[in-house]
Amino acid sequence: MLIDEIKKANVEAMKNKDANLRSIYSVLINKHLQATINARTSGQEVTDEDLIKIIQKTIKELDEEAENYRKVNHTEEVEKIESQKKAIEKYLPKMLSDEEIYNIINTLEDKSVPSVMRHFKSNYNAVCDMKKVNEILRTKF
Repeated sequence: MLIDEIKKANVEAMKNKDANLRSIYSVLINKHLQATINARTSGQEVTDEDLIKIIQKTIKELDEEAENYRKVNHTEEVEKIESQKKAIEKYLPKMLSDEEIYNIINTLEDKSVPSVMRHFKSNYNAVCDMKKVNEILRTKF
């Protein structure tokens, strides 16, 4: 499972005394643990797809944090955040490109917004940004 790879990377960061990477891996491990606890209460399990969503959400949070540091001109903190992002992005699957999203939408019979969004959410949720799908759908169709 993906969480095992992240735990190994956390141990490796600990051995290398890399507090910056260790902190982001620990955040992911803790978020995964929280999701596991929440899932158990409803009798479910946390899958790799759930962990991918956690990673994507964490990356968005890191982007916001980096932007705030840029506003106050803390370049050292921005660099730390960028290295954390780079470290966890490698656990994400390859995302669909704009062209691939366009081609998928083009093959659909019903190109209405609700129908297309439902199709992408059920079939491509972990490998595409839904905002991008919406943007392509509204500008090109």
